Amino acid sequence: MGDRFEARIVYLAPILASLLVGMFCAFLILNSAIELYEVTPFPEGVAGSFGNAFYFVILVGVGASLIYLLLKWKGRKLINWITGFVLTIAVFMLSVVYLFAVFSQFTFFGLDVFVVALALAITALADVAIFQNHTKTADFVILCLGGALGTFLGASIPSLSAFLILGFLAVYDVFAVYHGPVGKIARSGLEHLRGLSFSFRDIQMGLGDLTFYSMLSGHMLLFFGFFSCLASVVGILVGCLLAFKMLERKGMFPGLPFPIFFGLVLGLAASLL
Repeated sequence: MGDRFEARIVYLAPILASLLVGMFCAFLILNSAIELYEVTPFPEGVAGSFGNAFYFVILVGVGASLIYLLLKWKGRKLINWITGFVLTIAVFMLSVVYLFAVFSQFTFFGLDVFVVALALAITALADVAIFQNHTKTADFVILCLGGALGTFLGASIPSLSAFLILGFLAVYDVFAVYHGPVGKIARSGLEHLRGLSFSFRDIQMGLGDLTFYSMLSGHMLLFFGFFSCLASVVGILVGCLLAFKMLERKGMFPGLPFPIFFGLVLGLAASLL
């Protein structure tokens, strides 16, 4: 962010777009017959949920540290290969999940083959958009990927674990931006990490931020209802605007603490009404 950055409501547009994609994906899951399995390693419960939160923070921390070390060692090409492989797998997996959600009410010969073929086509187009084009199409794909991936995580993680994971990641984000690998990566230029960030006017935002915003709103919609989801979306947007205001003074600011805090508080408050 430059020193002349000025927070404006228009900067919320791509975040809202990603959240709407996530809500649409949650709607598909709600109205389908597919069954998603939990992606957390420990069973739900106080001890298990804290274990899941630590597990996700460690995963994120190790991933960010690896990217920073590769950047430091001039391994940008290797980063692109690794992120390309991971994003390709993610897009294909998510495409299969949501396509089966779309067609779960239908039964016809060759359904599995049709879904896999369509998922491969979507994956190929997404890869071309992200790694071959230098246009707004790539940013659009990242916005959609953040929304779809976040909702998938929100649907696959029990509530206590989900809230603890989001809370722990928000705390870790503060450390990582000011004293850890995320801040160092940002200072080296997020625009060089294809597929891991998007740009909109004067801002650069990571895919992780979009993913965890949609994880919160998608979980609220799936487990607490539409009004809790709507309240969490309002909280996320308010938190993002406050974070942008902090950027006016600091030039760099963690993207998770304010949106996650306000999104959780408003979402849970709405669920009690």
